[in-house]
Amino acid sequence: MMFLGSCLEGFAQFLDLVVIANQFAEGAALMLDLVPLALGILVMLFALLECSLEALFDLFAINFRSRLAKAGFLRIVPFTMLSRILNDSVARLANRAMAFSIAVALGQAAWAAKPNIVFILADDMGYGDVQALNSRSKIPTPHLNRLAKEGMTFTDAHSPSAVCTPTRYAALTGRYCWRSKLKRGVLNGYGAPLLEPNRETVAGMLRKNGYHTSVVGKWHLGLGYQKNAGGEIDYAKPITDGPNQHGFDYSFIIPASLDFPPYIYIKDGTITELPTVKQPAVRFPGYLRSGPRQPGLTMDDCLDDLTKEAGRVIRHRAKGKQPFFLYFPLTAPHKPVQPHPRFIGKSKLGLYGDFVMQVDWTVGQVMQALDSAGVEKNTLLIYTSDNGSFMYRRGADETEDHVSDSTVQAYNEKHHTANGDLRGTKADVWEAGHRVPFFARWPGVIEAGSTCEKTTAHVDLFATCAEIAGGTLLKNSAEDSFSWLPLFKGGDWSRPRAPVINHSAAGMFALRSGKWKLIAGNGSGGRQAPKGRPFQKPFMLFDLQADLGEKNDQAKAKPELVEELTVKLESIRSSGRSR
Repeated sequence: MMFLGSCLEGFAQFLDLVVIANQFAEGAALMLDLVPLALGILVMLFALLECSLEALFDLFAINFRSRLAKAGFLRIVPFTMLSRILNDSVARLANRAMAFSIAVALGQAAWAAKPNIVFILADDMGYGDVQALNSRSKIPTPHLNRLAKEGMTFTDAHSPSAVCTPTRYAALTGRYCWRSKLKRGVLNGYGAPLLEPNRETVAGMLRKNGYHTSVVGKWHLGLGYQKNAGGEIDYAKPITDGPNQHGFDYSFIIPASLDFPPYIYIKDGTITELPTVKQPAVRFPGYLRSGPRQPGLTMDDCLDDLTKEAGRVIRHRAKGKQPFFLYFPLTAPHKPVQPHPRFIGKSKLGLYGDFVMQVDWTVGQVMQALDSAGVEKNTLLIYTSDNGSFMYRRGADETEDHVSDSTVQAYNEKHHTANGDLRGTKADVWEAGHRVPFFARWPGVIEAGSTCEKTTAHVDLFATCAEIAGGTLLKNSAEDSFSWLPLFKGGDWSRPRAPVINHSAAGMFALRSGKWKLIAGNGSGGRQAPKGRPFQKPFMLFDLQADLGEKNDQAKAKPELVEELTVKLESIRSSGRSR
């Protein structure tokens, strides 16, 4: 009996440890669904066992105490001690089982309180491509308009760079990419991994705080391809460095922009099919570089394939109790401007307009997946773009444009203004390069139809997710990230946000401080002439509150302000952090 009591006591101690371990559990959602029921049954059994033992011992004591006494049994093990050992052990075991059940229930409640997070990052969509931001746009965007109506519109949101790769690095790490080894330009489809081995990502942080994390879409941060003896990529071997090595539980990606080879799908590090097709180069609008392509990856169907997979992930993850994070970087409307045939001709504004319509449809599919899965009310849905549009703006008197000739990469401003009234284009330090559409919906937290005019950047995603998930920002992570959560709630930061840094394709810096924008160089730093050079004087200064089109340079009139903002810029660049 003493042995039985010791066993029960040991099992009770084990349950104590499990209670503690449950507080740190990450990912046992399906198992935890069944645990409370099983433990409830276990507690009932223990209670019945305790009552039965008490009744049994009472009966035993009444009928057999005198006989046992005569036999001398009570001289070895007192009957009262035996009863107490078993009853106390069972009672303690039942209490611990109940405590464990309560801890599991509390853990599930904490999971349920955390919202799912879906972050959609369009590829090269301009500020003027969405009707909710550009009333003159004739391109139908009903789903993005709905998102703006149901959530918050950020009118001064910026991609951390005016081109693809640096924005993705900053969004995932909470750190400006110009602090990394990539100081200008972008990677191609064969590029080496840009994310440092020990650099925490927003996905890794969320996973530590109980989230399941997925990425579906364009990666464009470099991959660890394995090579054969001849130094060529062995597509039959798995990727050694990719999303799954940087915090993502699940990944279904293409390596880079859809105009960069190799044209392949990669699922959890495995290349899904050998790229046996030789894809020839194609000129704009269906711009492609020559290189290997999988037979199963076609440009017409790529965005649809990714959209279908994103919807599957949402529906699958919504079945469990564990909150999920889905990073959905799109391939459009970036080149190749090749919308699915069902959209061609729909916009009446050429292939680019048709492609914008398909992007809007894609957002609608995500919203539909959330609705049908029943998780739309507990999901933070964010839509934005990695930089501005590549479509140039031509004057109203120019007759030849993308509408009359699809090979022309420009619109007559009477037909469409992809970047609205902003100066420049993708890659530029001008506003068109990085001021982008940004909508956020979170029912019950974000007021429907609201607007935020604060200056923000995608680098803020990390701190926002950390605050929502209850995570901690480490000293050596998310160095430039500030949470959007106070803004979502209609408030302001408890202390002023550090100035946002804009960065062009060629490495031109700009600093935003309130209404003022300092450009630390003498040109666009991108595609629009004059391109100029970084830190080549004279610097430029614009009052964006009065002059959003950046037409009136006030640097000569306000030299003291130029000097003050230059010092701020240098401080942020040299300190290694702005948070």
